[in-house]
Amino acid sequence: MEQTLQAKLESVAENLRKNSMEAYIAEDKAEAKEIVESLLRDGMSVATGGSVTLSECGITELLTSGRYNFVDRSKGKTSDDVRRLYGEQYSTDTYLCSSNAVTEDGVLYNVDGNSNRVSMIAFGPSSVIMVVGYNKIVKDLSEAILRVKTIAAPKNTVRLGIDTYCSKCGECVSISQGKGSEMSAGCESDSRICCSYLISGKQRHKGRIKVVLVGEELGY
Repeated sequence: MEQTLQAKLESVAENLRKNSMEAYIAEDKAEAKEIVESLLRDGMSVATGGSVTLSECGITELLTSGRYNFVDRSKGKTSDDVRRLYGEQYSTDTYLCSSNAVTEDGVLYNVDGNSNRVSMIAFGPSSVIMVVGYNKIVKDLSEAILRVKTIAAPKNTVRLGIDTYCSKCGECVSISQGKGSEMSAGCESDSRICCSYLISGKQRHKGRIKVVLVGEELGY
């Protein structure tokens, strides 16, 4: 790993630890998967949010290998089924996801449409593992907000086939309205994926959130 990047990851990791989160540094996707595997045990119950990062690292494949009791929300055939599976995810041993952004001073920023992921991070399973590529590290919360509006949300709406302003124009409508720095400013679409906002700073439950910082670009 390039020395400057290594130093940056180490600095962010140290600040995450100051905020009572565990932090690990992986050189690449393969090492990130190894770290995650070391944090799990066979037979434990696990769940995930929708995450390109986990798929890119082979972690989704690991979780569905049969070694773990994977609560798969995609198995829901009706809205009631999906809601029931979301409820089951809260009682799993470990929840895995990525983060929309991580600030240099060790704060996590996440945005959701259905709010299931942010609620899991805030108050769900007793262990939360996040895998985060270095491309998601930002200077501060202002940059985190902008990152979601210009990168994460537009790319995810395209990936999910959701018809919103950002899926067509590549950025949130709030940018053209001069409200890009306002966290909750956005379009009026019923399909909007930016509805709930979670800032995870100092943690009361030390070590509950574990962040694996990866020296590769991953996800959106």
